[in-house]
Amino acid sequence: MLLKLTTTHQPATDLGYLLAKNPARVQSAELSFGQAHICYPEASAERCSLLLLLEVDPVALVRRGGDGDGGLTQYVNDRPYVASSFLAVALAQLFSSALAGRSRDRPELAATAIPLGVEIPVLRCGGDGQRLRDCFEPLGYTVEIQRLPLDPQFPEWGESPYFSLQLQTTARLSEVLSQLYVLLPAIDGDKHYYVGSDEVDKLVARGGDWLASHPQRDWILSAYLRRQRSLVGEALGKLLGTGETELEQASETEGSDEAALERRISLNDQRMAAIEEHLLRLQARSVLDVGCGEGRLLGRLLKQRSFERLLGIDVSSLALQRAAQRLRLEQLPARQRERIELAVGSLVYRDARMAGFDAACAIEVIEHIDAPRLAAFERSLFEFARPGAVLISTPNVEFNARFAGMRPGQLRHRDHRFEWTRAEFRDWATAVAQRHGYQVEFHPIGEVDPDLGPPTQLGIFVR
Repeated sequence: MLLKLTTTHQPATDLGYLLAKNPARVQSAELSFGQAHICYPEASAERCSLLLLLEVDPVALVRRGGDGDGGLTQYVNDRPYVASSFLAVALAQLFSSALAGRSRDRPELAATAIPLGVEIPVLRCGGDGQRLRDCFEPLGYTVEIQRLPLDPQFPEWGESPYFSLQLQTTARLSEVLSQLYVLLPAIDGDKHYYVGSDEVDKLVARGGDWLASHPQRDWILSAYLRRQRSLVGEALGKLLGTGETELEQASETEGSDEAALERRISLNDQRMAAIEEHLLRLQARSVLDVGCGEGRLLGRLLKQRSFERLLGIDVSSLALQRAAQRLRLEQLPARQRERIELAVGSLVYRDARMAGFDAACAIEVIEHIDAPRLAAFERSLFEFARPGAVLISTPNVEFNARFAGMRPGQLRHRDHRFEWTRAEFRDWATAVAQRHGYQVEFHPIGEVDPDLGPPTQLGIFVR
């Protein structure tokens, strides 16, 4: 079982400091299921690669009570060769500090995104291998796969369920290792040890920063936890900070804390009207609505014939189902139906479907994103999708003092990760615009308090 990890960050040999493994010597370690060997087949200032070789002993596994179908299959199987939970466990044990994002000698580099390549010669995956792309591409990886022949000398034996996998990305090493730790066992579909509640904690610890908004989240949870519904529900609740039932109820009701607060001044209607007005002013013909929710903005835009193409993306399939019902997509005339599309997707991962739009809107979205993930949101929208204009609205926390019954420091919604002052939003938006070649202007939405400003602040970025 092999894994190769490569970087071209310079000096590339800093990879040894990040992994706490000296490139100058071969190292070996005893694991519960066999032996691990680590070496560096190349180590120069320009390029450095670490190779991890696992020698799994299937006989020892059976003697210790390992799983098996009985008879010869307990000893003759693909477990010694195919990337699986064995490899995930090895990553956690051999590179624990790197997995946790720590480096004694290069702490600043451990927190920096660097170019990384991953090569896995053999990975089991059902179907045509599309699952590999579905798992890794939303995380920003460039994915190359190749189906391996079952036996080149006997083509009549049929196609193999095994693939070679090559990944390229620019990310923190801890992110890549965490994603491999979760995704390799899920894709393989089997685990060599008992799966109980402690696996939920491991999953949340390794996937908390990226898994909650992954388009394949539900499948990954189910596959990683061996399709145990109680554990999947527990993991989902911990990832989202709420149980599944509570989450659905919160999205179903219009009486949430934020909606109740803002309904008194019809702020949502004012928001949607303002966004529509600015899009018309910008003469946008195609509009992307990221975090579209139940489609309130899309419903307004669909009534305007000047908007020829509309795409709503949201991480919640439940919200998109409600959007389809609200928009009555099934009843729309054919020509009108062709103008609009709804799709499941994440706001913090690169997505080719988001490219090519005149304008993109993120209305009351960024405050729901964990602050460390804002940089990923910024890149996916401004660097990769790169629409002609971007409209971003967010609450003005200063105005919260005007809402009756709100306590000092309380946010408008339980899912808000932050709420910014006018100065904080301006500083963030101005920096984003400068980094990506946009000009930004700011507009108030709602009643403007002479001291506290408007309840909603809007930034319009134009290339």
